[in-house]
Amino acid sequence: MSFTLEGKTAVVTGSGRGIGRAVAEKLAAAGAAVMVNDLDEAAVCETKSALRASGYRAEHIVGDLTDPSFPGKIVDATLEAFGSVDIIVNNAGYSWDSVIQKTTDEQFQAMLEIHIAVPFRVLRAASTYLRESAKKEIAAGKRVMRKVVNITSIAGTDGNPGQAGYSSGKSGVIGLTKTLSKEWGRYNVNVNAVGFGLIETRLAQPLTGNESNIEMKGHSIRIGVQPAMLDSVKQACPLGRLGTREEAAGAVLFFCSPLSDYVTGEVLICGGGFHF
Repeated sequence: MSFTLEGKTAVVTGSGRGIGRAVAEKLAAAGAAVMVNDLDEAAVCETKSALRASGYRAEHIVGDLTDPSFPGKIVDATLEAFGSVDIIVNNAGYSWDSVIQKTTDEQFQAMLEIHIAVPFRVLRAASTYLRESAKKEIAAGKRVMRKVVNITSIAGTDGNPGQAGYSSGKSGVIGLTKTLSKEWGRYNVNVNAVGFGLIETRLAQPLTGNESNIEMKGHSIRIGVQPAMLDSVKQACPLGRLGTREEAAGAVLFFCSPLSDYVTGEVLICGGGFHF
């Protein structure tokens, strides 16, 4: 069975690299116009250029999603560029890990801000367009389905030592997903979440001493996973390996497609069968 996203417009946050970029590529390949976003201007511009070089429609917007005014700018820029918002993928995020006694208030709040406050603000900013469009379509006897996919993690469903903030934020987005699925069902919006296990991205790179850091608001944050943990995950995972970015994006694509038109308020775990 085939489907197309022709005529649809997607917003994908954190799509300069990694899973977000893979999601943008799959949505564009299915026919959607895509607004890509990232804090890293070079990365997001490269993503947009690559999409356009493949013949796809893409625009970009650079900015800090944790700025309370920025989510509204993403929605406005998308409407200006493409005239609609049909798919929203709240993908942006990062990890800043410590055991609880070493976790500062700033660190904990940073995880809540990016993983739950940002998706909330993006969806609130889009709510007027989504509701008003649906009311007009319903009055005209049309059913037009729109899609929201929030990204969570098995750290949010199962918990994970050293990730009190990250796990709390990723758990919170599940509550947001389930609530909005009930608020927005009458507007023909499917609201679902995909929870990832360990996927081959820079956040899951082995810590060897040569790993890259990310710079966030004056902090240099080491990202990656201890090699011993990666080995244990592979051994405990029924599929025996980490997932690829393309496999992760495939789970998101399902929730963005017409195949999920009667699925809402659900969490799909894409983790190879592994749980913490």
